Amino acid sequence: MSLSGVCVTAVESRPAGGGTSHALKAVGELESSSSRGQRPFGARVKAFVALTKPRIIELLLITTVPVMFLAQQGVPDLKLVLLTCLGGFLSAGGANALNMYIDRDIDALMERTSQRPLVTGMVSPRECLAFGITLAVVSTLLFGLTVNWLSAWLSLGALLFYVVVYTMILKRRTSQNIVWGGIAGCLPVLIGWSSVTNSMSWAPVILFLVMFFWTPPHYWPLSMKVKEDYARVGVPMLPVVAGNKVVARQIVIYSWVMVVVSLLLTPLGYTGWFYTAVALAAGGFWLWEAHGLQNRAKAEVTGAKLKEMRLFHWSITYVSILFVAVAVDPFLR
Repeated sequence: MSLSGVCVTAVESRPAGGGTSHALKAVGELESSSSRGQRPFGARVKAFVALTKPRIIELLLITTVPVMFLAQQGVPDLKLVLLTCLGGFLSAGGANALNMYIDRDIDALMERTSQRPLVTGMVSPRECLAFGITLAVVSTLLFGLTVNWLSAWLSLGALLFYVVVYTMILKRRTSQNIVWGGIAGCLPVLIGWSSVTNSMSWAPVILFLVMFFWTPPHYWPLSMKVKEDYARVGVPMLPVVAGNKVVARQIVIYSWVMVVVSLLLTPLGYTGWFYTAVALAAGGFWLWEAHGLQNRAKAEVTGAKLKEMRLFHWSITYVSILFVAVAVDPFLR
């Protein structure tokens, strides 16, 4: 049974306005037009960097490095931290590039993705595919040869899960796409631990679960904001197939489970008073915001007054604060 309690909804992934073939034709025309003109070197470099979705990678690194401090119970080897961050950046960048390659048809029809490099023609689909595969191979070898092979396989697993399971299988077929697809974004927690210990423990598993339950209430508020975009291209994000009341209720359920799970580290002996205090304060504010969104949804508030993006923005702050506490706590015990 799904935790969200919402029936899985399968939909055809035929974008409006002529379908997938029309969108791919449009992308091809943009690429052809751009290739006939000049594509400045600087703009091309920026385009390839954009393929990696650097802002998302920043969040992944925020959940990786603090876990290394927890695993070390102090300051980990700086060289190891740098190699883990570099490997993580390349792996996540490769996954994001391959995601853009697969989704280039719907990206051309969605307002928020209309300026991505493949849509504008600054990078060709073939270049994007080669770039993504290259980053995947290099990152796996970098992890395996300089960190350890456990971290390498976890990194490769995260990449394949995001590209194959989420992007190719779940995203266009079920409203549970972000719930299970979000597993890929949870794996950097395990990678941070394994890079230091070359093993697993309950501590990274708990933090993995924190990120697992964090992902839906983090992403669903954004999906509520741009649900017309997703509806237009046939992607059944939960806010597309369910009303605001249902979505807000699921956000509250996942939020409570996330906060409770985040508090398990201390009774199991992995963290002390500092982490516990931060987790309680940050989690309490999260729950305040989640229930506020639910109350507004119950009152049938719509538009800007729904203020769904308040929880989205706080969710990023929350995970940053929580993982900083994970890194600081060993020094205060």
